[in-house]
Amino acid sequence: MMPESVLRKAAEEMLNYNGSGQSVMEMSHRSPVYDAIIKETEALFRKTLSVPDNYKVLFLQGGATAQFSAIPLNFMNGSGKADYIISGQFSKKAFKEAQKYGDVKAIASSEDATFSYIPKITREDIRPDADYVYVCYNNTIFGTTFPYIPDTGDIPLIADMSSCILSGPIDVSKFAVIYGGAQKNMGPAGLTVVIIREDMLGKARDITPVMMDYAVQAENDSMYNTPPTYAIYIHKLILEWVNNEIGGIENMEKVNREKAAILYDYLDSCKLFKPTANKEDRSLMNVCFVTGDKELDALFCKEAAAEGFVNIKGHRSVGGMRASIYNAMPTEGVKKLVEFMKAFEAKHQ
Repeated sequence: MMPESVLRKAAEEMLNYNGSGQSVMEMSHRSPVYDAIIKETEALFRKTLSVPDNYKVLFLQGGATAQFSAIPLNFMNGSGKADYIISGQFSKKAFKEAQKYGDVKAIASSEDATFSYIPKITREDIRPDADYVYVCYNNTIFGTTFPYIPDTGDIPLIADMSSCILSGPIDVSKFAVIYGGAQKNMGPAGLTVVIIREDMLGKARDITPVMMDYAVQAENDSMYNTPPTYAIYIHKLILEWVNNEIGGIENMEKVNREKAAILYDYLDSCKLFKPTANKEDRSLMNVCFVTGDKELDALFCKEAAAEGFVNIKGHRSVGGMRASIYNAMPTEGVKKLVEFMKAFEAKHQ
C-alpha cells in the first residue's frame, strides 16, 4: 500500500509541481527544480534513518536483484571469499548469483525447516578472511525477520532490507552496506536505495558494468545517467509522511508493532489458523499463516478476496496465507482482517 495522503499530494502536483508548470515526470533530471527534489529526498532520508556522515546514499535502478550481482563485483575482491546467511528465497538467490564471482559459502541456513526461523551465527562461524557477510533482513515469503544484528567483527556486514527498511530505526553504523528496493515501504517499483560506507567505495573489479559501480554512482550523486526521477519524488513524499504525519521513524515502528500484535495475538489464541514463523523471528511486515488444510486455505483466500482483502494468498512455494502489513496499511485494515478471520473460523471449526 501507499499512504493515501501521498497519492493525493502526487495527484495534486501531477500537472504542475511547485509552480514549475511541469509534472515531475517531464522534468530534466539536470534542471534546478529536479536537483532540489533529489537533494531534499536525500536530506530527508538521512534525517529519517540517522544516516552517519561517512555513508553515501545512492538512488539507483535495477531493483534489489541487480544488487545481487553488484555486491560481489564491488566487494568480493580481497580474498575473493564471501559468507552468506540463507534465511529465505532472496538470500538464496543472492547466494547463487554471488557464486559466479568467487568463493561463496553458506555459513548458516534455515532451509531445513522451510525457512521458518532465522539462523543464529557467531564470529566463529565466519571465515576470518571473508570479504563480507551477507544477510537478507526480512523474508517476505516466510514471514521472518532478523531479531539480532550478526556480530561480524571487522568483516563488513551487508544487508538486503528491501521489505523492512523505513519500518523502524536502524543502527546504520553496524552495517557496511544496506540496500532496499523501494516497493514495500519507500515508494513505487523502479527505485533502489543504497546506503554505503565510504571506505567500501572504489573496490570494484575492472569488469564491473559502470551502472553497477557504486563509486561511479557516488561520484555522480546518483546522476551518472537519468535516475528514476518520479519514483524518487514519490519517495520524498513518503519520507515527509513518515516525519510529518506519523511523527518520525520511532513512531512508525510503534505503529507497526501495534498492528502486528493485533494479528499475531489472534493467531496465537485461535484454533483454526496457525502462524508459520518461529515466534521470536516473526516479521512485523509479513504475517504468514495456514489452516493445515489446503482446500480450506484456498476457500479462505477466495472469500477474503470477495471481501476486498487483496493478495492474501501465500507465495506459491509455501502456500497458505500471507498478510503484508507494510507501513501504509492502517491499523483499521488489520482489525478488519481479524474480524473476517474470526467469522471464517466460526463457520469452519
